[in-house]
Amino acid sequence: MASLLAGCTPWPEEFVDRYWAAGHWRGYTLDNLMRDWARRYGTRTALVHSDARLTYAALNRRVERMAAGFRLRGPRSGQRVVLQLPNVPESVVSLFALIRAGLVPVVCPVSYRAPAISHLVRVTQAVGYVGPSTYRGFDHTAMVADIAAQGPFLRRVFTLEAPGAGSPCGGLTTDPSGCQHSPLGSIDAPPDAPLAQGADQVAFLLPSGDTGAAPLLVPRTHDDYAYQVRAAAESVSLTEDDVYLAVPSVESTFTLGGPGIVGTLSVGGTVVLVEDAGPVVCLPVIGRERVTVTSVTPAVARHWLDVLPTMEADVSSLRLVQIGGAPVDRATAERMAATWGCRPQQVFGRPEGPLTLTRRADPDETVFTTHGRPLSPDDEIRVVDAHGRDVPDGEPGELLVRGPYTPRGYYRAPEHNARVFTADGRLRTGDLARRTPDGDLVVTGRLADGV
Repeated sequence: MASLLAGCTPWPEEFVDRYWAAGHWRGYTLDNLMRDWARRYGTRTALVHSDARLTYAALNRRVERMAAGFRLRGPRSGQRVVLQLPNVPESVVSLFALIRAGLVPVVCPVSYRAPAISHLVRVTQAVGYVGPSTYRGFDHTAMVADIAAQGPFLRRVFTLEAPGAGSPCGGLTTDPSGCQHSPLGSIDAPPDAPLAQGADQVAFLLPSGDTGAAPLLVPRTHDDYAYQVRAAAESVSLTEDDVYLAVPSVESTFTLGGPGIVGTLSVGGTVVLVEDAGPVVCLPVIGRERVTVTSVTPAVARHWLDVLPTMEADVSSLRLVQIGGAPVDRATAERMAATWGCRPQQVFGRPEGPLTLTRRADPDETVFTTHGRPLSPDDEIRVVDAHGRDVPDGEPGELLVRGPYTPRGYYRAPEHNARVFTADGRLRTGDLARRTPDGDLVVTGRLADGV
């Protein structure tokens, strides 16, 4: 793994060999996969957002031209670019375009404000930013201009213009700090020769599951993320006939790869993007687009359940509703099954791993009361006490994990890594869990002092 991004911790060679031998890692980059999806599913609808629809072929063309446009604007291969967009088609196009351009996206929620974004720019030495000009009343352009003026790194800003906004003279402007601002729509150029990329390289950086002004970053390689989304898609029997409604923000474990957006695209399905989790927006979309799979938090699920009787919304197309982000009470899980005609799938996941989920063949008791089993047969799970000793089944303890999609360290965080990774490479997740006699996990919350 000599090509791994500086500041990242490689998997030991023993484990690299193991994951290759098991067929988990296959040497495909996410860009390779996007090109393959365009060839296989070209005329099928890939993305839907409001009235806009984009086929696989059109999606790949936009990725190709935007990647060439990014390269013309100056960022060099391997440099980092903060990507902060809501659930719109440009978020998917930009993610894959940055990857195709040889850049490393730092994918973060559109809700992050100056303290978190400034921290990410400093830690990653990000040279670029892709985000809205304004969104829901917040001026992202002004925020990023202030951040650029404070340090030497950020020099290229690409903003998604609000509907109806103009872009005079191509939109290229330079602020007093010397940072160039361009409309994202102007980042377009004839495709050039593809870059050679290794699947062991970092595809993108994700903020950890812990929120705050200084989020840690999780490096995800092409190999490990491609395996995660493939295994997640297989675990829920995802096919080209499925329509996935992306409700949580695009960088979340759910939405991006659990199997989420990338998993749905990998099988030729359709991704429907919404920017509001409320039932007034989502329930009619489910009926109109014949959504079959979606992912929600317990709070969103309860809100939808409460409002559904008052709306003329058809949700009969749903076959799978993933629920996660927080423990769900049994009453809500049973109510989902009774009202929507499909059992929920309980999921626990973090950007740094692991991903556990219930399966279709599981009995109701397992589905309604546990988070299921790890995604991979090579996920190595321990539940330990404060002294690092394994606890008996049924007893609570801290969840420790290592596996083929759980990185061995946070990005540029050596002191933190020394505290939260064990000597044998297991991540101390900081999550409280217990294991049932059948081997299922029940995650109940966080340790009081975190990790």
